[in-house]
Order: sequence, then C-alpha cells, then structure tokens
Amino acid sequence: MRLHYFQHVWFEGLGAIKDWAEREGFEISHTEFFNQGVLPKVKDIDWLVVMGGPMGIYEEEEYSWLKEEKGFIRDAINRGKTVLGICLGAQLIADVLGAKVYRNKYKEIGWFKVKRALSDFTAFPGEFTAFHWHGDTFDIPKGAKRIAESKACPNQAFSYNQGKVIALQFHLETVKEGAERLVEQCGGEITPGDYIQRPEEILGKKKHIEDCNIIMEKLLIEMEKRTDTGKSAIRN
Repeated sequence: MRLHYFQHVWFEGLGAIKDWAEREGFEISHTEFFNQGVLPKVKDIDWLVVMGGPMGIYEEEEYSWLKEEKGFIRDAINRGKTVLGICLGAQLIADVLGAKVYRNKYKEIGWFKVKRALSDFTAFPGEFTAFHWHGDTFDIPKGAKRIAESKACPNQAFSYNQGKVIALQFHLETVKEGAERLVEQCGGEITPGDYIQRPEEILGKKKHIEDCNIIMEKLLIEMEKRTDTGKSAIRN
C-alpha cells in the first residue's frame, strides 16, 4: 500500500500518522508544495493525506499550486482513493466537493472539546479534547455526514463516500514537536480571543497528545478497512 501526503509548510508534517503508516508497512511519499514539489500519478497511490497550513483555500493567486492540488484531490476522491484531510486539508476537500469555505465566527487555537455528531461513527469517543489551529471553517458537502461538532465551530469534521474520505478541522496527529513548531512559526496568530490559548497553555499537554494519537490510530484503522471498498462519488 502506498500513502502519499501533501505538505504545505515545512513545520506541518504527518506527525503520529507517520508512525502508524510505517508500522502498517505503507510505502510513504510526499509532495512539498512549499518546495516546488511534484505530484504523483493518482493511479499510483492508495491513500492521500492532505495536511494543514496557514494559507486559505481561496488564495490561489498567491499560492499557484492550490489549483493543481484541488484537481488532484478531486481526482483521488473520484477514483475511490482513501483520502484524509486535516485543517487546511479538510477545507480543500470540502471545496472540491462543492461546499463553501469561509471565516469561522471564532478563531480556534489550542486544546478544546469536540463532540461526536454521528452516533454510529465509533472511531470517535462521545467527547474528546483535540488540538485546533484554524480561523476558517466549511459547510458540510452534499452527500457527506457531519461526524464532529463543537460550541465554537459546528462543522468540525465530516465523512464522505462511506467513510473512505474523512475531513478533520482539528488535529489528532499532533506530536509534541509539531505543537512546538506551530507555536514558534505561527505564534503571531495567538491574540486574545474566546477560543485562543496562550503558548504555555498549548505546550506540555502530554496526556492530550497521547489521547489524540490514540483516536487518530483508531480512525486510520477504520479507514484502512474501507480502502478496497466504496465507489467514486463526485458528480460532475
């Protein structure tokens, strides 16, 4: 099995997903858009993981690769590939599925509660604390199911194509070094707000990180079961 991931900035990598994929024997490759990365052929991959980044899905003029990336994501979904999007990646999936992406009422930065929105989506516990770093949100695409919600952001995650496509507004893959890099590189975004924590509140949350990584692994296992099932579902 081959897992390919899209990386938009050097400081947001696979995190805990990498550990799981290596244990499962995946061949891992990636495209670094920040470093003029080259796209693979869709037919040559089984999984696509789209990571986060500080840019918006609508900034195609500044980030010219966004248009090509969106086309690849659309093709991967349409060919029935297993696709996981995180933060910006989730917003890109929502966009290619025809949903609106826009500024959320609140910016979320830090560790905040998320609730499962779909009772039979057992990869998530009923309520859990996830890591957040986003200002945008999305509508739920037609044909998708909302699977997580929160007080600050009603649409935290959705499932599409019988669970082969998952979009997470929050981060479950975050490891200690990843959180530290985000604070270091994007600390200017930490301004007073109802759902914005200070750096000292964000860092050092070993138990939160461990709990998130456990949920991430459970979600990946559930997605792995669906890798060889499902149909393409984007209606052109």
